[in-house]
Amino acid sequence: MRCKLLTAAAVVLVMLTAGCSTLEKVVYRPDINQGNYLSPADVAKVHTGMTKQQVAYVLGTPMLQDPFGNNTWFYVFRQQPGHEDVSQQTLTLTFDSSGVLTNMDNKASLTGQKD
Repeated sequence: MRCKLLTAAAVVLVMLTAGCSTLEKVVYRPDINQGNYLSPADVAKVHTGMTKQQVAYVLGTPMLQDPFGNNTWFYVFRQQPGHEDVSQQTLTLTFDSSGVLTNMDNKASLTGQKD
């Protein structure tokens, strides 16, 4: 009788804890990295006055270009570590009509979305 009671208690305990977030951490989830990874050293090399060719040599090709013209480049890097929040870094470069870099905007954000 005691064995049946312990078995029933163990089964109930397992069923109650099956939905807990502590058990979710046990399951392996790979890190997901998407986009252009830019090291801080490479971003520091870029400055206003550089041409598009010089920027592309330092950072590589951009992930996105402005669909309404070719004077804005977007370098986007999104990282989702296994059980942590999603973070995103966006480097926006704006060029003038002659192809010279006029503005840099580097933003990092924590989106808090888990897929």
